[in-house]
Parts: sequence; C-alpha cells; structure tokens
Amino acid sequence: MKIIGIDPGLSGAIAILKERKVLAIFDMPVMSEGKKNKRQLNSAQLVNIIKESAANDEDISVVVEQVNAMPGQGVTSMFNFGQTFGAIKGVCAALDLPIFFVRPSKWKKHFELINSSKDASRTKVIEMYPSLANQLTKKKDVNKSDAILIARFHFETKIND
Repeated sequence: MKIIGIDPGLSGAIAILKERKVLAIFDMPVMSEGKKNKRQLNSAQLVNIIKESAANDEDISVVVEQVNAMPGQGVTSMFNFGQTFGAIKGVCAALDLPIFFVRPSKWKKHFELINSSKDASRTKVIEMYPSLANQLTKKKDVNKSDAILIARFHFETKIND
C-alpha cells in the first residue's frame, strides 16, 4: 500500500510512503502571484506530484491533516490556507483517489508529541528514519516531518486494523 501524507498549507509538505518506507518528500509546490510576489499554490505541480506518486499503484490512500482556523491568524492567510486545502481535495477527487483526514491531536498523540515543541516531529522522524537526517536539517523541514508522520499514522492505525 502506498500512502500520500499531506501537511496542507503553503508552507506544508507532501510525503510518499510505501508500507513504512519513505519514497519521497516534497515541499508544497508554490509560485509567486501578482505585483507583491505573494505565494500561492502551484496546482499544476501538485497534480503532477500526486499523479506520478499514484501511477501504477492500485492500492493508494491520501491522508491530509485536518486543521481549523486558528485564533489570531489573519483573514488573508486563512483564505489562502482554505484555497490550498480545497485544491488538495479537488485534485484527489479528480484523480479518483481515496482521501482521509486526520486531526493533528490524533496523529501527535499516537507519536507522543502532544505538548512538545514544534520541532519535536522532526526529531521523531530522524529517530525513525536516520537516513533522512540530511533532508531534514532546517527548522522549516518540520512540515516534511509532519507529512511523513501523518502518512505513517495512517499506515499504523488504518492498515493494520
């Protein structure tokens, strides 16, 4: 079984796992928009990543972190986040891929990351996959780590039921 784990949002990431093995990790594809060069989702590149990852695999699931609006977050950033979340759902629907949602509290509790620092998921992934350490060297790589753990959570809780 191949699992595509997605940490949504413009700073998010996508992880492709087959069983427990990490096949690939990507930053969320973004591009510049308008005069101020604001970032927006590159939907075409998102389609390509998911389509290529799903190619020739009949048994595939997409797992997306289901997050809500956060207090103090601006209207524009929440709108952009909602657009990205909706685009992910639309791409999966168009490609006829099963999509599952998991709340952060569920997967973080599974990996004992509740009440830990934001960077703790990166540390956890490096412990589980030491060979990925060189791909997870920056603080911003926590999003890639989250995507890996989201996919791994689905494998450990749904596949082995």
